[in-house]
Amino acid sequence: MKSVFISGSFNVIHPGHQRLLKFAKKCGDELIVGVLSDKIAGTAAHITEKLRLEGVKSNNYVDKAIIINSSVNEVLDELKPDIVIKGKEHEARFNIELETINNYGGSLIFSSGETLFSSADILHKEFQMTINKDILLPEGYCSRHKISNKRLKEIISQFNQIKVLTIGDLIVDEYIECQPLGMSQEDPSLVVTPIEREKFVGGAGIVSAHGAGLGASSFLYSISGDDELSKYAKDKLEKYGVNTTLLRDENRPTTLKKRYRSKNKTLLKVSKLYQGSINKNLSKLLVKNISEQMKDTNLIIFSDFNYGCLSNETIEEISLLAKKKNIILIADSQSSSQIGDVTKFKSMDLITPTEIEARISMKNNQDGLVVLTESLRKKSLSKNILLKLGTDGLLIHAYNSDEKKFETDRLGTFNKSPIDVAGAGDSMLVSCGLALASGANIFEAALIGSLAASIQVSRVGNTPLKSKEILKVIN
Repeated sequence: MKSVFISGSFNVIHPGHQRLLKFAKKCGDELIVGVLSDKIAGTAAHITEKLRLEGVKSNNYVDKAIIINSSVNEVLDELKPDIVIKGKEHEARFNIELETINNYGGSLIFSSGETLFSSADILHKEFQMTINKDILLPEGYCSRHKISNKRLKEIISQFNQIKVLTIGDLIVDEYIECQPLGMSQEDPSLVVTPIEREKFVGGAGIVSAHGAGLGASSFLYSISGDDELSKYAKDKLEKYGVNTTLLRDENRPTTLKKRYRSKNKTLLKVSKLYQGSINKNLSKLLVKNISEQMKDTNLIIFSDFNYGCLSNETIEEISLLAKKKNIILIADSQSSSQIGDVTKFKSMDLITPTEIEARISMKNNQDGLVVLTESLRKKSLSKNILLKLGTDGLLIHAYNSDEKKFETDRLGTFNKSPIDVAGAGDSMLVSCGLALASGANIFEAALIGSLAASIQVSRVGNTPLKSKEILKVIN
């Protein structure tokens, strides 16, 4: 294992330190930082050594931090790090450490780190930023369906009473923030350099994570490869509070989707995946695991990306078992780079296709939205349909049990300036499902789902929703 060493006073970790620490971490496997003690630092120490040490230890790039009470040379002679890094401003000066480093066979490198830190810093802010100050409840819609703020809060407060099982394709999303360098001189292609990478759990994984974040008792059942991405996803999901069962398929990798981004725009998407169906033994094991967990379950979510986890037979078996126990069933079958058919999910309480997915399933490019949705309802036998219309919002096609007829209504988009729309459908799916399981009608559930989606698209990458985020918007 290659060790890297940096030393200094570190009164406050400022952007220059961040660049240096980031560069140092990339140079080896373990980054050790020596913080000069109050005695050694003298007047250069503006706060106590204890607080300075805590500040360094809290930095994500640092593996180990120590207080230096003797000369730096003594520390280097004891630790013998493979690489010692100092700021670029020291390169033209006398460096007392050089002789010690040469004696034990180490290397001294001068660098102040990447000068492109600001773009990476912006990326980190995007990952954490939500914009909800402009989200307002639609008065007309709420009036038509007699929905009050108090009622919405009552529904959301019941989420922690729900046990939800999510079944479907696990995906790991990787975002690579890039700095554009210009156009290639050889051909008309864009040249970029990667600055920062960040991974997120996606697919059925983020649906289950949203469930846990919103307060429900959340279980995930999926298929993964026998690889490091599978371990990453399982560890991440368990940190989110998801009870995770991943059945290993040695014939496929864990699905990885990479997005190369620059300045809030996606430049390129690259996917590593296998779309073949899982074998019958894995399908049987999947159904067995789920059937054993159905006790006290209120909601089952099929999160289908058409990568082989959910065959028609698997869906049918799970659905029959769930209906015997009066468990609410909802489904989403995505068709973007792949082709799916949401009508393979029969007699669901709710399906949530996009307009394109509905037209693919019905082979219908001619009819209007209401006619299209009614045709889809008849074929799928679904009780309710939320037709996602992108920037045009949502078409709700719902069964009115009192009047024995179907009603249609619309909801517009609440977030007019989305940053990353990739997770909108997943957040809507689970929020609507939890609302239905908590006693909401479909119009109340659709409103809660739309609010959840508006929050999700205001940040980069899939991070689990929290009930308090939706409640904050309602207030």
